[in-house]
Order: sequence, then structure tokens, then C-alpha cells
Amino acid sequence: MDFQGPVFLEALTSKSLIQGVQVTIALTVVAFAVGLVIGLLVAVMRDSRLRVLRILSWTYVWIFRGIPTLIQLFIVWYALPQVFPVFREQWFTPFLAATIALSFNEAAYAAEIMRGGLLAVDDGQKVAARALGMTPFKVFSKVVAPQLTRVAIPPMANDFITLLKITSLASVVSVRELMTNTQTAVASSFRFAEWYLAAAVYYLVLVSIFMVGQAWLERRFVWTSRVRGQRSIMRAIGR
Repeated sequence: MDFQGPVFLEALTSKSLIQGVQVTIALTVVAFAVGLVIGLLVAVMRDSRLRVLRILSWTYVWIFRGIPTLIQLFIVWYALPQVFPVFREQWFTPFLAATIALSFNEAAYAAEIMRGGLLAVDDGQKVAARALGMTPFKVFSKVVAPQLTRVAIPPMANDFITLLKITSLASVVSVRELMTNTQTAVASSFRFAEWYLAAAVYYLVLVSIFMVGQAWLERRFVWTSRVRGQRSIMRAIGR
């Protein structure tokens, strides 16, 4: 069968794909936000003085980076209900299962990115802040966090885009995201080229939008950092 333009336009404007895009975005944002929080906790544990915390955090990263994301989805959706009866209730939806699996998976990668950012902060700055009487929370929020953010923005933005594409794996647990709805349409129409190309266009548009957002965020943060640096210099020379 030849490629048919009208079928492609119909797929591109179909309600099912638009709804799938909405679910894809929601799944990406929620999983990324939860993974970011867990990842920050794991990264702080990796930098802890307590050996047991360092071992636990390293083990977490090792497990969730080593097991393929697809298997993690299967474990959460199929294995958890077999082991824990509470997951057999109606509240345990495919979307929630995918969110759990992708969040814990994302946290392992976010933890390594944030650990790299933490290592980039000179320990002397932390010591100096504590010497000035700052509490550990203020040391982190006022000294460590701004520098960590500057270092982590580019890799975290790339990680967000990767997570967006990985959400297509959620189709295996029946989440009605973009890929699931595309496969359903293909199964009923047998128009592979048109529907898969439409899905590819949606993914490309989403990734392009987030890439623009990443570039804007990087420019804005660098500009803010430079302005603050200039102000510090001006104060130092008494002007």
C-alpha cells in the first residue's frame, strides 16, 4: 500500500493521539518531579559520612540503572500485585504503576547527575558558611543549591527529554499514552506508515519544545549568575 496523505492528516489530528500526548506529558512531568526528589535524597546519601547510607544509595543506583526500564515496568505492574495483595485494588491503575516504575528509574539517573553537581561545589565554601553560623539547611539552600542547579540544568534537561521518550514503554502496561493509542489505531486500520509517522511528529514537536525551554533556562541562569558575580565584584572594590 502506498503512503496516503489524507490518512496521515487524519492521524495527526485524531482525538486519540491528542489525548495520548496529554497523558504522555502528564506521565513525564509527574515521574520526573518524583524522581527528582528521590534522586536528590539519594545523592545526599551518597555524600553522607555514614557508611550505611552510602552503601544503600549506591545499591539503589546500581539496581535501577542495571535493570532495564521495561522489566521494571513489568515488575511493578505484574509482580507487585502477586506479592502484595494491596496492589490488587482498583486504585492501582496502569498510570500509577507506570509513574512508580519510571519515577524510581529516573531517580537513579538524577542522583548521579546531582552527585556530580555536589562534587563540583568546593568543600571550603561549606566550611566557610558553617563558620559564619549558618545552619545545615541554609548552607545547602544558600550555598550548595544555586551552584548545584547551574551544573545540573543541562544534563537534567537532557534526562527529561529522554524520560519523555521512555514513556512510550508504558504501553506495555496499558497506559493510554501516545504510543498505546497509536498502536490501537494501527491495529484497526493497518496503516502503519501514516499513524507511526504521526506519532513520530508528535514526539519530535514535544522534544523540540522542551529543547527550546532548556536553552532558555540555561541562558537565563547563566545571565543571572554573571550579574550576581558582577555585583559581588563591584561591592568588593567599593563601587
